[in-house]
Amino acid sequence: MACDRKMIYLSSFLLIGTGGIIPLFLMHRFSLMRLAGPAGIGSGCIVGFVCSLTDLLAATTRTVSWAWLGWLPLSFRIDVLSSFFLVPIFLIGLAAAVYSYHYLDDRARTLRTAVHSFFLSLLILSMALVVIADSMISFVLAWEVMSVASAALILYNYGEKANRRAAYRYFIFSQGGGLFVLAAFGLLFSASGSFSLAAPAALPQDARLAIFLLGLIGFGSKAGIMPLHFWLPYAHPAAPSHVSALMSGVMIKIGIYGILRLYQCVAPDAHIVGPLLIILGAFSGTVGVLYALGQHDLKRLLAYHSVENIGIILVGIGVGILGISAQRPFIALFGLTGGLLHVWNHALFKSLLFMGAGNVLHGVGTVNMNRLGGLMKNMPKTGILFLVGSLAICGLPPLNGFISEFFIFVAGLNGTGAGLEPMPFLFIVLAVLSLAVIGGLAVACFTKVVGVVFLGAPRTEAALHAHECRWTMIVPMICIGAVCLAIGLFPGIFSMPAVMAAGGIMGGDAPDITAILDLSRSISLAGGGFLLFLGLLIYLRRLLYRSRQVAHAPTWGCGFTAPTARMQYTSSSYARSILQFYRPFTRIREEYREIESVLPPPAAYRSHLVDRMEDWGDRYIGRNIERFCSRLRFIQHGFIQFYIAYIVVALIVLLLYQLVR
Repeated sequence: MACDRKMIYLSSFLLIGTGGIIPLFLMHRFSLMRLAGPAGIGSGCIVGFVCSLTDLLAATTRTVSWAWLGWLPLSFRIDVLSSFFLVPIFLIGLAAAVYSYHYLDDRARTLRTAVHSFFLSLLILSMALVVIADSMISFVLAWEVMSVASAALILYNYGEKANRRAAYRYFIFSQGGGLFVLAAFGLLFSASGSFSLAAPAALPQDARLAIFLLGLIGFGSKAGIMPLHFWLPYAHPAAPSHVSALMSGVMIKIGIYGILRLYQCVAPDAHIVGPLLIILGAFSGTVGVLYALGQHDLKRLLAYHSVENIGIILVGIGVGILGISAQRPFIALFGLTGGLLHVWNHALFKSLLFMGAGNVLHGVGTVNMNRLGGLMKNMPKTGILFLVGSLAICGLPPLNGFISEFFIFVAGLNGTGAGLEPMPFLFIVLAVLSLAVIGGLAVACFTKVVGVVFLGAPRTEAALHAHECRWTMIVPMICIGAVCLAIGLFPGIFSMPAVMAAGGIMGGDAPDITAILDLSRSISLAGGGFLLFLGLLIYLRRLLYRSRQVAHAPTWGCGFTAPTARMQYTSSSYARSILQFYRPFTRIREEYREIESVLPPPAAYRSHLVDRMEDWGDRYIGRNIERFCSRLRFIQHGFIQFYIAYIVVALIVLLLYQLVR
């Protein structure tokens, strides 16, 4: 049976790979080529999803290994943690493949669409291989393929300079983070003498912590932890919307997986790791949602919300690890379960939101919020589904975002009254306060988004004539929205996989899950009662107004006889007062022309929120690195003889080092 299941996984990978390769040979038949990619990738993702979910629920462990080229060890292992991350990879991969069918319906870009299918399949395969890798060699190879494939997908609209710069920036951060991962693995290999992802028992605690910190920097750059988030606000707006959904919903979680796997492997001091993750999470979540609040580009806004939700995940994991260090299993279980469940939840509602943004781009031609408005009338399906995603990301019941954040709150509030020592207590308080601030700012941000984009009056002719998208761009959103609601209504069922993964991180005996089950039961009853009450109100309203004529009239114009769409709140004006309140972290750059004459020329006003982390990084780090590299240009002079000499000298130095050692 184990062998059969391995063959099923292999067939899943082959189907996904086939969905990427076959379109390259069908470019002369555009319709068939466009169908072959999503069909192959989608069918492979269905098989992989079923297998990984079955293995997760059964807590099955599977291993496979062989020597590539006769000497290079490649080994893979599927355990509970791997299966937990495989589920969203295959699920969101399926949704992205289906969504791409009509999103990329452009015969003028036949070659580009075929290449896109190839790299989309490669990205899904490489992410799956990363989370099942059981050796350093396997992990690094899959990691590099994932970085290259995602960079190529960002380059889909390579004709635009901004897209090329976004892909370049992302690739630089990917390779920089990869160097830190290699450094962590190098230290681990020097200590163990093996490529296995396991630390020797005699490894000193200082070395364990150093390995973990190097890995935290490398994996944190992929996850978008602030201040290593610079690539996110550029890459997500540049990529096609379903690719943004896959990258934001799943790929950045591979960084979270790397942090958790490395924590399991090297077991660093939990007294240090827990508070460190809470600090990073609180900072990323709070500043990330602040920067999201100041954005005018819808996809850029959602990219900053990825930074925010990575912060929430880190806070939950940090609280859980702090509970482990304090020997409080209740805090550890709820914190880790909340953080891990938020990995799934964020994958769902962020994919839903990015696909909604893609529908807006497809139906209007822009995602500049100040040029939108009133889309709920012409795009009701997209508007309602986007509203579902907005409620979920704000952590409001009865949707899935509420469940994971509430579990983290329960862990934190239990910690504040558990008689902890002063320092762990302060970090628990920081976690609770940061989650409260993040939740409030997220609600403010998405009331802005829904109000400015989907409500009110259209601000441009393009928004006035917006159109709904075709069924392959709506059905994935409906399915994802339904899962978001199902998790919110039945958290006891969907939280069990997260509990199992949390138990693997905690170690020891199986955790007591009675408290989680009791709390989930209460949440289910409350959520069901709320929906029943809401349905009753809707029914009563229709019943009472059934025989009455409902008049339609313009919104009250506050005394103006001819109000226009320009009198509405813009995204800038809506968020201005909140951003000014957090001025130490935010800076608004304004460009406007003052009225100085009796007959002034047309006035214009523009505002831009400056990302202080990015600004400081470019000013103090980027420029110094560029200056240093410019001084090394003499090395690249074009003479191949000198390049060969470099290689010879390097080999001599390495041989001398080996002899001395």
